[in-house]
Amino acid sequence: MSQRHYRSAVVGTGGIATAHAQAVAGSGGRAGLVAAVDVDPARAESFAAVWQVPAYSSLTELLREEQVDLVHLCTPPLLHAPLALECLEAGVTVLVEKPPALSLAELDTLIEAENRSAAHMATVFQHRFGPGAARLRRMMAAGELGRPLVATCLTQWYRGDAYFEVPWRGTWESEGGGPTMGHGIHQFDLLFSVLGPWREVSGLAVRQARDTQTEDVSMAMVTFESGAVASVVNSLLSPRETSVLRFDFERATVELEHLYGYTDADWTVTPAPGHEDVAKRWTAGGLSTDPSGHRGQLAAVLDALDRGEAPPVTLADARRTMEFVAALYASAFTGERVTSGQIGPGSPFARRMDGTGAPWKDR
Repeated sequence: MSQRHYRSAVVGTGGIATAHAQAVAGSGGRAGLVAAVDVDPARAESFAAVWQVPAYSSLTELLREEQVDLVHLCTPPLLHAPLALECLEAGVTVLVEKPPALSLAELDTLIEAENRSAAHMATVFQHRFGPGAARLRRMMAAGELGRPLVATCLTQWYRGDAYFEVPWRGTWESEGGGPTMGHGIHQFDLLFSVLGPWREVSGLAVRQARDTQTEDVSMAMVTFESGAVASVVNSLLSPRETSVLRFDFERATVELEHLYGYTDADWTVTPAPGHEDVAKRWTAGGLSTDPSGHRGQLAAVLDALDRGEAPPVTLADARRTMEFVAALYASAFTGERVTSGQIGPGSPFARRMDGTGAPWKDR
C-alpha cells in the first residue's frame, strides 16, 4: 500500500483545534498542515502563527485559494453540517468533530451529499482507536470472552455555570443537546463499537441545576441485537469526574476508567472462575503506552484514504450513534420506549433532538 501526503487544513481554531494540529504534526510526514480558518481574524492569525501556516476567514476562501486533501472541522456544532456539505460538494474529504450534525435530518443530507461526491466524511470518535478498545473488539470477535451480557457506560463530568456563558452552549439550536449530545457521546459510541447495534432504549433527561435549554443529566436503559443490556449515564453535575465503561462477558469482566483519554494502564480484566486464561490473552504480546486520541484516529483515516476507502468513523457508523441520541431524547420526552429505526423522516425528533419540546422549556 503506497502512502500519499495529505495537505490538511483546520477550520475553527478553538481549543480542540490544537489536538488536530498536533495529530497532523505527529503523522510522520503523512499529512501536513497548510492552512487555518476562523471567522475571528485575531484567533485565526494567532493559531496560524503557532503552526506557521496562512490564515483564512472562511472555508470558501480556503477552498478557492489552497489545494487541500483533508479538512479538520473544529467549529461549534451549528456549523458542522453546512461546512461539511461545502467540503463534500468541493470534493474534499472532511474529518468532523462530534456531533457530526445537529439532527438525523441533517446527517441524512450529508449521507446523500457523500453519495454524490468523490470525497468522504468521517466523525471524530477518537476513543474507538485506543489499543485497549481494539484489543477488546478483537478478543470479542474471536469468541475469547464469550457472549456479552451486561454493560455500564458512565460519563460523569462537571461543568459549572461559567462554562455555559459561551453563547452557543446549552442550546438546542446551536449545540443540539446537552451532555447526551456533546459529552457522553464519546463513551457510548465506544460502547456501540464493542457491542454492536442497539435495539431499544428507554430514556430519561432532566435539567437539574444549570440554566440551559438542554438537559444537564440523562440516563438510558439499552438492549442490543446481541441480547446484551446496558445502562448509560451522562452528567455535567458530577464533581468527581470520571468516564467508566464496564463489560460483563460470560468469561470475564473488562473495565475501563479514565477521564478524557485512556491508555492500556486504564483497563482491567477480571476472569470468571475457570477462565483465568482470559487475563493472559489480554496481555499477550505486551501492553501499549499509546493513548486514545486524535492521532490514533487520524492514522486510521490516512490508512483508509491510502487504500481508496471511506475513512472511519463513516457516516453510517455515526448515524447509529446519533440515532441513539435522538431515541434517548424521544423516549425521555414522550415517556415511551423507542426502537431502532422508529424515528423516521417525519418524526419531530428527526428534525430536532428536542423534538416535541423539552418538558421544562416554558419554565
